[in-house]
Amino acid sequence: MSTAVKISNDLVVKAKVQSKVFKRSVAGQIEYWAKIGQIVEENPDLPLPFIQDILIGKEQVKSGQGTPYVFGE
Repeated sequence: MSTAVKISNDLVVKAKVQSKVFKRSVAGQIEYWAKIGQIVEENPDLPLPFIQDILIGKEQVKSGQGTPYVFGE
């Protein structure tokens, strides 16, 4: 479900630049920033590169390029 929200033009301009660099839509870039912001707020002790590595690892496992780590083995 989509919901329209008002955001600043400055944010849209910045998202347009970043979206081209990372091959995302403008909306996808803003959603990515929101997701990262939420994760950072929920895990203030984790550095951003570590969080990004975790997200990359999760996507690699989903696509069959890795194996999930199982705790306790």
